Amino acid sequence: MTDNQLRFKMALGCNRFQKDSAVLAIVLACVLCAPCASRYRRPHRYEAQLESAAAAAEEEQWFIQRLDHFNGAETRVWKQRYFVNDTFYRPGGPVFLMIGGEGPANPAWMQYGTWLLYAQKLGALCLLLEHRFYGKSHPTEDLSTENLRFLSSRQALADLAHFRTVTAETRGLTNSKWVAFGGSYPGSLAAWFRLKYPHLVHASVATSAPVHATVNFPEYLEVVWRSLAAENPECPLVVKKASDTLVERLNDPKTYDNITKDFRLCSKLQIQSKMDSAYLLESLAGNFMDVVQYNEDNRAFEGVVGTNITIKVLCSVMLDSSLGEPYDRYAAVARLMQSTFSQACINTQYKSYIQDMSNTSWSGPEAGGGRQWVYQTCTEFGFYQSTDSPNQPFSGFPLHYHLQQCADIYNLSTSLDDAIQQTNEEYGGYDIRSTRIVFPNGSIDPWHALGVTQDITSDLLAVFIKGTAHCANMYPARAEDLPQLSLARDHIFIMLQKWLAE
Repeated sequence: MTDNQLRFKMALGCNRFQKDSAVLAIVLACVLCAPCASRYRRPHRYEAQLESAAAAAEEEQWFIQRLDHFNGAETRVWKQRYFVNDTFYRPGGPVFLMIGGEGPANPAWMQYGTWLLYAQKLGALCLLLEHRFYGKSHPTEDLSTENLRFLSSRQALADLAHFRTVTAETRGLTNSKWVAFGGSYPGSLAAWFRLKYPHLVHASVATSAPVHATVNFPEYLEVVWRSLAAENPECPLVVKKASDTLVERLNDPKTYDNITKDFRLCSKLQIQSKMDSAYLLESLAGNFMDVVQYNEDNRAFEGVVGTNITIKVLCSVMLDSSLGEPYDRYAAVARLMQSTFSQACINTQYKSYIQDMSNTSWSGPEAGGGRQWVYQTCTEFGFYQSTDSPNQPFSGFPLHYHLQQCADIYNLSTSLDDAIQQTNEEYGGYDIRSTRIVFPNGSIDPWHALGVTQDITSDLLAVFIKGTAHCANMYPARAEDLPQLSLARDHIFIMLQKWLAE
């Protein structure tokens, strides 16, 4: 998806940068491959999603899935992709099911990640199921809005249920205890799978899971402010000055040539509507949003590029007066990101973005996940990271800007209140009621604002990890990990041991 999608639009994916580089991301959302793809805003434009030779060697398998689980008259089926790692499996051991999200399922997760350490200790069989309509799992002939009606969290959960039932029967695992894993949107699915199908899944680890749907999510940028301020209290103040200056200059066409040059835009800046300016402002703010969300996460195994760009790096640039005024430093950050990812320029034309997002072909520029994920935000979740709060550093992309995309891309209503209410009625939002679910979240991760950060019951546990970002506990351990991150991983394992004994 392009640079302007829902962060994580959760997932890491395509970007508005020129698509002539090998580092073009193909996912959206945690971007990251499926298990932590939540870039809810848009896919991480910088995540290359380049599979390692070892990961590429993983054998993809296919499951015959139902197109519509809620219409008995609908008999069409399709092939859903999944991966298997039975290296650690011991007869009688549990089954770990990693849930795919808003991007291609990355087989690197079959060789790396904290869940495999748990599997080794517990003798678990590991499965990764790709989410319908993402990656190679194509339920329909194209991505028309008519066909996207089969894309929803409810259908995805029913996919998991059917996959679990049939796989248990065919592999002789009907008496095994199943545990669901996921990060970001898949983290929500992991929790909801346990909620809706408690007879099929014994426990869930729902990492960085935004379980509460909301149309407007200005709190995301409030957390960005606090995360920058934790590095240096002056940092978000300078970012705000820079953003405000840019907004002022956008009101004067005489400044457009300089803006085009300063930020290395692919074509001369043209502002013909508020959507044009909002798209540009969101794109540039995304440099900070992306880095904060994944600050210092150990994601290199997924083929992610640019993990060396951290909050510390961004703030050091923004506080360097030798680079000029705050506006100049803001432009320097944009150029730093482009240089880091070998991008010649950025495309900030809203019209081009809508054209790409409206392409319904599986070979289209946003078929990696952008078109699909934004559809889900328009019909189920919202999650729009607007600048509507005064307690954040950016300006110029209010809620209306996000809602208008639902109409411009899919010809859907810009009123999402009923859809979001239905989602929270379906799953409970913050008030989820179930058992044997653990909710890990990081304090730096803006998505924790929509997650469970305090224990609900003794069997619905929150693990709030100070100083960590999105899905940090899922990634492979390393020597420089914060002590509280290591303790969190251990705590989750202890809970799994306890629950599997029940």
